[in-house]
Amino acid sequence: MSRAILVIAMMVFSWHVALAGDAGGRAADEAAIRKAVRSYVVAFQHGDAKAVAQHWSARGVYVTPTGRRVEGREAIEKEFAAYFAESSGRQIEIGHPAIRFLTATVAVEEGTARVSRRGEPPTDTSYLAIHVRQGDVWKMDSVRETVVPPEPSHRDHLKQLEWMIGHWVDKGDDSTIDTVCEWTKNGNFITRSFAVSFKDRIDLEGTQVIGWDPVTQNIKSWMFDSEGGYGSGIWTRKGNRWIVKASRVLTSGEKASSVNIITYVDRNTFRWQSIGREIDGELLPNIDEVQVVRKQSPN
Repeated sequence: MSRAILVIAMMVFSWHVALAGDAGGRAADEAAIRKAVRSYVVAFQHGDAKAVAQHWSARGVYVTPTGRRVEGREAIEKEFAAYFAESSGRQIEIGHPAIRFLTATVAVEEGTARVSRRGEPPTDTSYLAIHVRQGDVWKMDSVRETVVPPEPSHRDHLKQLEWMIGHWVDKGDDSTIDTVCEWTKNGNFITRSFAVSFKDRIDLEGTQVIGWDPVTQNIKSWMFDSEGGYGSGIWTRKGNRWIVKASRVLTSGEKASSVNIITYVDRNTFRWQSIGREIDGELLPNIDEVQVVRKQSPN
């Protein structure tokens, strides 16, 4: 029994020693790969196609962000020489990539790269590189880059409401609602200024600001009126309709809510209605759908 225990103890000790040695070797290999990454960045910054290509194995493969396959170190050098000739002054940034080992001689690197040049928007790509150890040196055997599409700007999200820009009129028998929609500077918000007139006398004015909320990832609006009331709305699109779940605080302090539906008809016409109206929990009649038209400029 004691001999068996001794044998097991020796096996466990040997296993721990092997693991410790393997971990130390992996740490050194990872450090070597990260050093090669930094060397690649320096070569790229200098526009040195030959030095860049030296980071590949002789039969290495590079799949460009456009999906084109370039095979062999010599062809990769020519690829980068042409790129640097057309795109001088470009700089590259590589974050802290993830590196994992498949075997003692094969490693996978995954990360992102940003290429930029003064006066131009940067280009972001994600990449996957397969490294192989050749003697004491690690070389890239395969690299595939994929363009990362830029995040939509606030204006990009609001472009679905671009048709609203302009002067609109909702004219009834005794009242008129004039609304003017405009982009703010840089196009990150749309403002809607409105005036409600009764028999040619303005009874109520207000401003609504429409923007993209990056926290909730939807379009929101904030409204303030001349009587001291204020409110907000959450916009949801369904085809050619926008459903706005609105809540307001009236001048009296009462809380109101409604669901407003805006239906696009054409560039000069939309329809508006309000349903589910409440004030402090008391239901109010719906407002039937009305047609709103763009105010035409005088000839």
